[in-house]
Amino acid sequence: MQTISLEKLKKVHFIGIGGISMSALAEILITKGIFVSGSDAKESELTVRLVSLGAKIIYGQSAKNITSDIDLIVYTAAIHSDNPELLAAQSLNIPTMVRADFLGLIMKEYKNAINIAGTHGKTTTTSMVSHILMEGNCDPTILVGGIIPSIGGNLRIGHSENFVNESCEYTNSFLSFFPTTAVILNVEEDHLDFFKDIDDIRNSFKKFAMLVPDHGYVIINSDIDKPEYFTSDLSCHVITFGTDPEKSDYSADQIEYNEKGCCHYTLLKHGKKITKIQLSVPGLHNVYNSLAAAAVGFSMDLSIDVIKKGLFSYTGTNRRFQYKGEINGITIIDDYAHHPDEIAATLKTAQNYPHKELWVILQPHTYSRLKALFDRFVDALSCVPHLILADIYAARETDTLGMSSQLLAEELKKRGTDVHYFPDFKSIEEFVQNNCTHGDLLITMGAGNVVNIGEDLLAE
Repeated sequence: MQTISLEKLKKVHFIGIGGISMSALAEILITKGIFVSGSDAKESELTVRLVSLGAKIIYGQSAKNITSDIDLIVYTAAIHSDNPELLAAQSLNIPTMVRADFLGLIMKEYKNAINIAGTHGKTTTTSMVSHILMEGNCDPTILVGGIIPSIGGNLRIGHSENFVNESCEYTNSFLSFFPTTAVILNVEEDHLDFFKDIDDIRNSFKKFAMLVPDHGYVIINSDIDKPEYFTSDLSCHVITFGTDPEKSDYSADQIEYNEKGCCHYTLLKHGKKITKIQLSVPGLHNVYNSLAAAAVGFSMDLSIDVIKKGLFSYTGTNRRFQYKGEINGITIIDDYAHHPDEIAATLKTAQNYPHKELWVILQPHTYSRLKALFDRFVDALSCVPHLILADIYAARETDTLGMSSQLLAEELKKRGTDVHYFPDFKSIEEFVQNNCTHGDLLITMGAGNVVNIGEDLLAE
């Protein structure tokens, strides 16, 4: 299917068009003058926007939605082979393409395709890179997995040869892309419902790095276990960043926090001081995200001043330690953390954020992740002063694998953690109202719909 030419497409249909990535791809096509149709389960802000741009959206999926004048069907990996629209396309001999492959097809149109990958930090680093390129008047097209307030969404359509993309390793989708710059932030155990083990994950990231052409760049965290595994066979340029200035091209020194937990530091290049960097997002982990973003900027010959201003102008992405508001003197923050390493980073960020007592409402994300990393979840959560557990957000999964939030709570109680489990959001909200007091910090945490709890509390 990679032989399909975008220039020859007149009508494209998306199965599952309401997804954050699918809707962005659809909008890109609309700007190219291609007629877009699509189907989804229900109306959303994203589908309403597409309709306003001229797309035809059908709610509910049916074979009758597929007509012979469609040039291409794009579908998500979640669509099963017995989907009626997919079957109809096959009967009409209409070419079909999974979302990741189609994104790769679009990416080939750009001379400079920057792809940011890693187990954690992808959305933030993609956003930081985007801000640097916008500050440098590079007019990038941006596709990110979160909402960036400065661009009013997850998509920015530029008119240059620069494309910035958040690249996810799940189902090896990032192996369908065509990066000229590949950023590898970290490589940890995750998505073990797809990958066999950490070696399988590392192998996929190595394949991702090998996609970069000779004239391109691989920008990699030198703190990753045996980083040379990913880079030793590469013929492209390799740039490193990390905590150790002796083995990193870019590193940070003299890291300090302001009153909101945002870091400022001295940027080092090959161990030598080159400038001061001030961030507008909290957390030590964002220092290293910013190093990766700065390395991208330097690889494009952007000035130090542009990189500094771009990093400073980035004030956050929705659901990444996002300030939601205050109620009765209680500060509510929402964070997407759903992996033990992300949870640990968020908790460390909270330590440097003003508060009296810390309360965390965690909604574990998927049974398979909790089962595979159970002991690491216990370790990460055992230090939380006051923990509230919601039921597991199953996402795509139906088999519980014997996992539950009650099981996690029982194990944490053995560690002496102040942990409480409630089976529904209403009970959690009532508990918070009765126990949190003025000056406390409340974090809703997880990749599911736990954000609704904080929003409901603020709406009361």
